[in-house]
Amino acid sequence: MWLEEVIAAQKRGFARGIPSICSAHPEVIKAAIAQAAIRQAAIAQSARSGIQVLIEATCNQVNHLGGYTGMTPADFARIVAEFALAYHLPRERLLLGGDHLGPAPWQREPAGQAMAKAAEMVEAYVQAGFSKIHLDCSMKLADDPAFPLEIEIAARRAAQLAWVAEKVQAQAGGTALRYVIGTEVPVPGGALEHGETVKVTRVEDLRQTLQVTRQAFTQLGLEAAWERVGAVVVQPGVEFGDDFVLEYQPEAALELTRYIESEPRLVYEAHSTDYQSRQALKNLVRDHFAILKVGPALTFAYREAVFALARLENELLPRLERSNLIDVVDQVMVRQPEHWERYYPGTPEQQSHRRKFSRSDRMRYYWAEAEVQAALGRLFENLAGRALPLALLSQFLPEQARHIQSGELQNDPQGVIWDRITGVLEDYTLACA
Repeated sequence: MWLEEVIAAQKRGFARGIPSICSAHPEVIKAAIAQAAIRQAAIAQSARSGIQVLIEATCNQVNHLGGYTGMTPADFARIVAEFALAYHLPRERLLLGGDHLGPAPWQREPAGQAMAKAAEMVEAYVQAGFSKIHLDCSMKLADDPAFPLEIEIAARRAAQLAWVAEKVQAQAGGTALRYVIGTEVPVPGGALEHGETVKVTRVEDLRQTLQVTRQAFTQLGLEAAWERVGAVVVQPGVEFGDDFVLEYQPEAALELTRYIESEPRLVYEAHSTDYQSRQALKNLVRDHFAILKVGPALTFAYREAVFALARLENELLPRLERSNLIDVVDQVMVRQPEHWERYYPGTPEQQSHRRKFSRSDRMRYYWAEAEVQAALGRLFENLAGRALPLALLSQFLPEQARHIQSGELQNDPQGVIWDRITGVLEDYTLACA
């Protein structure tokens, strides 16, 4: 199984890892699967092991109640499987993960209600065929007495959800589940302020997390499940926000690197690795952060490509024929501020800039809106059936213009968008190989 292979390679001293594509955006998923299928075909005749692509959904994005995408885990799994079939990626090369599975979407509810919903969500994920389960119960619920939440409570809740997952998997059969634990989880989607206060996880805290969580599993008779805990989430000192990236500094995480080498069955999972340089990603994998989560950087790349195409459209067409996509998506965000307002403080001008260009990319919540989809459709229709002028592509998408000119890339909007996304993915692929 993929995680065992990665762990075994790490313990033999090889810097091997796997990127975790944490996004529900269809174009991001398609690009990731298409890239994996091309690589798989390229090595099909060799003796090397096959390419595996890990796609993850988060608890607020996809859950048994629909999440903000409107998708259940079964919906998500079906769509991803359809993409794999369309791009000829063997089904056994597709891995599905559930990220931050716990009561996070229901933090304002009492613990009993929130955990009941979390259990139903975990059941839905396992039934849908998700095999990598990240258990995250670190958040304070409405009637919890203290913040931060006591680690014993978080561990006990994580074990309760593991018990649910094991019960469902035993009934469904198939591949045994692999678990990721850990409460040192960065703010989903990026930090609100600059990262000077981001602290690397202390080894003593990590040791306590492992000890307390193992005890919680044992108390529920989950010794066999504990043997399948393959990774722990820690903070290696990486973060990003609206206009900054805190890059990985290996010396700051040296104690973590040394500690995990004494654990024969564990590697680290690193969240918020978006926008890290290729060298920083390589260093993370070398230092046993073998699972690299990436999400907003991919939808940010999608947004960059779409905005560039919209600006190219402005140069080609009269005003009344344009999609006005950039204005349309911003107007939808202004009318529906619930996904960005508390993340983008400042003056109206600053908020306007952040809505469009923030690296935390809260715009990713709005692409599925009907009005935005209509504008996207018009943009693609306006640009379809014509070769995009290389001079304009060079102005707005210079890297893609070079790829088209060299014959590496088709001259069409879809190809341009995918090339922008896979440029980000390539950094992760090379770091993990």
